[in-house]
Amino acid sequence: MAWFQLLLAGALEIVWALGLRTTEGFTRPVPTLITVGAIAASMALLAQAARTLPIGTAYAIWVGIGATGAAIGGALLFDESMPPLRVTFLVLLVVSVVGLKLTAAAP
Repeated sequence: MAWFQLLLAGALEIVWALGLRTTEGFTRPVPTLITVGAIAASMALLAQAARTLPIGTAYAIWVGIGATGAAIGGALLFDESMPPLRVTFLVLLVVSVVGLKLTAAAP
């Protein structure tokens, strides 16, 4: 259950990271509410997962999911550049996250 909570927390981190762009400095009410709700839910799920998983592993995976998803989402939704070297480092980040998962002690 902790791994599922962590994956959901990471997905919500992607939502709020991408949502920041649509809030226009928190001046637009609906995107702001969605973004703030996603932040709160993401943090709550991370906290729940960290009750069982090692905090270093949980936090690193949460950040890795969010950073990778935000970079890909930014490229797809906001036409941000995705040069080959950036793709390479995102792949390395994903490999690192998978490695952390594979080497984590089972809860």
